[in-house]
Amino acid sequence: MSEITPDLVRHLAGLSRILVTDEEVERFTEQLSLIVDSVAKVNEALAGVDVPATSHPIPMANVFREDIVEPSLTQEQALSGAPDSGEGRFRVAAILDEE
Repeated sequence: MSEITPDLVRHLAGLSRILVTDEEVERFTEQLSLIVDSVAKVNEALAGVDVPATSHPIPMANVFREDIVEPSLTQEQALSGAPDSGEGRFRVAAILDEE
């Protein structure tokens, strides 16, 4: 049995800055306990079995190519279709620190 308690759920909710009701705390305690117990059962079943850890079911490898400089747009050409530019850059509306 997992050690997920209502106090732990309240603590985690507080750290996450999530307001939870007492009903939600009880429901989340049951749900999280079930999840933790299920993961523990899977780990027990795999203990001793020689199964390599994977992040993807199909073996994958990076494909590298030589980095070759090829002709591309000039800065002027790249900015020619921009609705607004200045000082050799695209100019866009600020999105940070807006309320």
